Amino acid sequence: MLGEIIVSFLVLLGAAFALVGSIGLARLPDFFTRLHGPTKATTLGVGAIVVASLVHSSVESGGVSLKELAISLFLFITAPVSAHLLGKAALKTGERKRNGPGV
Repeated sequence: MLGEIIVSFLVLLGAAFALVGSIGLARLPDFFTRLHGPTKATTLGVGAIVVASLVHSSVESGGVSLKELAISLFLFITAPVSAHLLGKAALKTGERKRNGPGV
């Protein structure tokens, strides 16, 4: 019962973070501020869902699943690195901050 409560909480928390990140991606005005939505909030959201999967598999099987550990490791390594590379590429190509949506 406790495992199911923890998994449910983590899935809801992950879904909330993913939703906030997606809304930020759609609503923020320029590339640099829009870059924070998927890299910060969505990474935490997907990470919480993967941890929920890890907890669920460990409760069901009695051991830690290496698949979920590998997924979370790759997620938390690749998302910040790709965001950094996107930001550097945007600076190099001369992307400028805009004042408002659609400007």
